[in-house]
Amino acid sequence: MAAAVGLGLALSHTVAAQQTTAPGGITSPVGQAPAAEQPQQPEVQAIADIGGVLTPRGRLVIEPSLQYSHSGVNRLTFRGIEILSTLLIGVFSAEEAERDIWTAALTGRLGVTDRLELELKVPYVYRDDTLRATVPTVGDDSFDIDRDLSGNGLGDIELTARYQLNRGHNGWPFFVGNLRYKTTTGDGPFDIARDSDGIEQELATGSGFHAIEPSITALFPSDPAVFFANLGYLYNLSDNVDTQITDELRIAKVDPGDAVRLSFGMAYAINPRASFTLGFKNDFIDRTKTTYFQDGRTSTQSSRTLNVGSLLLGWSYQLNPDVSVNLGLELGVTDDAPNTVMTLRVPFGTNALSRW
Repeated sequence: MAAAVGLGLALSHTVAAQQTTAPGGITSPVGQAPAAEQPQQPEVQAIADIGGVLTPRGRLVIEPSLQYSHSGVNRLTFRGIEILSTLLIGVFSAEEAERDIWTAALTGRLGVTDRLELELKVPYVYRDDTLRATVPTVGDDSFDIDRDLSGNGLGDIELTARYQLNRGHNGWPFFVGNLRYKTTTGDGPFDIARDSDGIEQELATGSGFHAIEPSITALFPSDPAVFFANLGYLYNLSDNVDTQITDELRIAKVDPGDAVRLSFGMAYAINPRASFTLGFKNDFIDRTKTTYFQDGRTSTQSSRTLNVGSLLLGWSYQLNPDVSVNLGLELGVTDDAPNTVMTLRVPFGTNALSRW
């Protein structure tokens, strides 16, 4: 409590401007209710694309990251007639495929205002694919495919804007609107070299199609946990690729399937520096439609829909106010999802631009 006393030769009165200190260091005069404390903006550091609290105005964050993704398929396919459970008439084809992708990226985030953040991500991709397959032909013959391919190069650069829609008063969650644009700076599947049979001789490092993804993130703090959810729609723009694959086959137009993206989970603070995250994400990807010319005819083919679901695990440790270490792990729980995806991110923050 602090008191201010006015003194003079004739003491006529004493003025007491007494104050009390409210939680969080907010002071208010005695007899008045403490000023409402501003809700603390939560943050989910361990999982990329969730984020939480936006970068303050004038603050620049540089984030190097390294991601490893592994996918494996081991499939035995039967085409024919099953008379009994032990008697099959037809042909078998076996397939074993392994795909490993390493992505090194440098991401920069800038706080334009306290509620608006801009982000630029530049990835470099290395891919290695291995395919072993036995393919049946006419009659009882078959042939084996044994192929190892790799590729590396610049990936698809991404630009993202995030805006905090509210301040989380009166028990409301924080809502953050996101808008992401993915370029085509990487080599797409129709930019790579192929042999006379149309089989690729190298691997793509990008999707080959522009994409726009609006989404909204909700974060609800419930100390010591933060609950989060994200809902987005990935719109892939179609393209007239007009690419000759073989002498008989020419791809005219490709319309990649759009996707509905959903994720939710919880981040839990172990102590002021460490936290872990548990969540789930699912992408529902629509069919890709391909228009092509073959043998003088125009045809359209659609691929199947994909269901990519993964369990999310994350750990975060704050080394100091400007540097943290974040490790994220995704475990595929559907057939279309990668087996494992591991991401290490180390963001460095600086207030060098905060005097704008």
